[in-house]
Amino acid sequence: MSSPRVETHSDYNFHPDQKVYHGKVRDVYTVGSYIIMIASDRISAFDHILPRLIPFKGQVLNQLAAYFLNATRDEVPNWLLDTPLPNVALGHACEPHKVEMVIRGYLAGHAARVYKSGGRILCGVTLPEGLKEGDKLPEPIITPTTKASEGHDEDISREEILARGIVSEADYLILEDYTRKLFAAGTAMAKERGLLLVDTKYEFGKSNGQNLLIDEVHTPDSSRYYIAEGYEERQRENVSQKQLSKEFVREWLMANGFQGLEGQSMPFMPDEFVQEISQRYIELFDKVTGLHFRPDNTIQKEDIEHTVKKWLGTH
Repeated sequence: MSSPRVETHSDYNFHPDQKVYHGKVRDVYTVGSYIIMIASDRISAFDHILPRLIPFKGQVLNQLAAYFLNATRDEVPNWLLDTPLPNVALGHACEPHKVEMVIRGYLAGHAARVYKSGGRILCGVTLPEGLKEGDKLPEPIITPTTKASEGHDEDISREEILARGIVSEADYLILEDYTRKLFAAGTAMAKERGLLLVDTKYEFGKSNGQNLLIDEVHTPDSSRYYIAEGYEERQRENVSQKQLSKEFVREWLMANGFQGLEGQSMPFMPDEFVQEISQRYIELFDKVTGLHFRPDNTIQKEDIEHTVKKWLGTH
């Protein structure tokens, strides 16, 4: 399958007064009170954009995010209004809170690396002794990070967030409540599909005074899943868990000497690995939703501009 025509950085003309922000994987256009998100085929890891585009990744990401945003909107209000094309989402423009709400149900990823190095406090939360990677935590923990416009996001505690006035206490209590509700809903949906939702992150913003879930939700860029079948046996035998996430990309980078640290060079990504990433993203979409991903490589820049302009003209 050939990749859809999504530029490394999009350059659309939706409106004379539009504002644009190029994120790690999305290009975000704001027109008045509306926001247009174009999901690119870029992929990031360790807060760096990797040099190769991943075929159909943008479509997978956009459609999976829309699936969960629509499925959870009764639990938590969100920004999304429409997804007129596979890689385009339209919704309410929000003022983002400058924190990401990370919630963890298992010891994995960054938390496991901190724990293995001897750390027992993560974002102000004390972790119990005697855990090993992949273990289920006594209860889900919220471990926020600052939302960096450039460079690395940094771990931060609830106390620091409130002390620095990054988010008001009233808003933060809502964000915590929404985070737990979303994680519970995501966990239940994952269970139906034979998966364990290991950890994930949520972003929130305000529109007309209301806190809304923004960006993506429960996608492979923001979440980690274990395969439920055989989980207990693998833990007993100290075997690595089978994952549906992009952790394998991070592991490949680390194996090739890159963790985003100063002085490290990005390794060359061969075509075979690029195709493997694409297939894994598609596999995750099918597995998590129970639907069959339908790629569309016919989308042209003109199609996106026409569709978005028409939508804006009716809103």
